[in-house]
Amino acid sequence: MCDVKKYSDIFEEIKKLNPDDTLQLVLESKTEEEKSFYEMIGDFLLQTKQKDSIARNVF
Repeated sequence: MCDVKKYSDIFEEIKKLNPDDTLQLVLESKTEEEKSFYEMIGDFLLQTKQKDSIARNVF
């Protein structure tokens, strides 16, 4: 069975990343799979900020 608390904690840590952090993770990735994963995280965080900005009419 999956340790939900562990992954929830990881998710909360990931949400704290800024664009420079995700870029560093992408640039220092050891595999293409890892690079793709960090790029998706960066995209997710950007989309989240965009949705927030649109909801607040700040664009």
